[in-house]
Amino acid sequence: MNLLDMNGPLMNALRKLANIFLCNVMFCLFSLPVFTVGAALSALFACMQAILTDDEDDVIVKQYFRAFRYNFAQATALWLICLMAFLFLGVYYLIVSGIGGVMGRVYRVSFFVMCILFLFGFQYLFPMQARYKNKLGDLLKNAWLLSIAALPWTVLSILLPVFAVYVTFFMDTDGVNAAVFLWGTMGFGLTAYLNSFFFFKAFRMIDPERMEVKSHRAPEEALFIDEEHRASEGWYQESSFSNPDWNRQVYPGNGKRK
Repeated sequence: MNLLDMNGPLMNALRKLANIFLCNVMFCLFSLPVFTVGAALSALFACMQAILTDDEDDVIVKQYFRAFRYNFAQATALWLICLMAFLFLGVYYLIVSGIGGVMGRVYRVSFFVMCILFLFGFQYLFPMQARYKNKLGDLLKNAWLLSIAALPWTVLSILLPVFAVYVTFFMDTDGVNAAVFLWGTMGFGLTAYLNSFFFFKAFRMIDPERMEVKSHRAPEEALFIDEEHRASEGWYQESSFSNPDWNRQVYPGNGKRK
């Protein structure tokens, strides 16, 4: 096999790495205003999911910008909610850290429990925003429900970036500049790309290919619901989760579903 074959595995891997690099740079640039981090994250995951499934555009920068623009409003609202949660957790920790005795230990345990619960749902917020088009309330609810339903993949998706941060920043404290360079060029994109493997495993729990179509209505006990579509005349999957594929995110101009 010719290693330089444009359709060969080597060139395909290099193409993916080049696209990850470009998306990583775009993510860093679009995150600079801070309040746009949510839209930048959603666009990053949209592109990483497309790269993973070989569904990316020839010009990945255009695809990133398109996803950023179409996710901007809701992803920004999600990010502001996350910032408020970060602020609450920070203030809560400052308060409970000064409490001693048994009650102090109880409050500190409650702090770590809240952090874990928040992190579980946070892992899925922006990947789901990139993949599905749901109302804000449904997205928040579905992210936390899916994080529990797909617990092994949730844990792995958390451990991966934690491990990456530890290796790059804490294993060699003298290599901070190199770590910043790595994250500025490939770190965010590569972590999002690898995490997309875990997210896709979780998404299979609610995507249609794993479910048999048996009913015109979503089951009343479904965990993943959207009232607008519950009673509509369309085929739904009979499952513990309702099928969200009716509103899979589609970015105009791409012609492909993410």
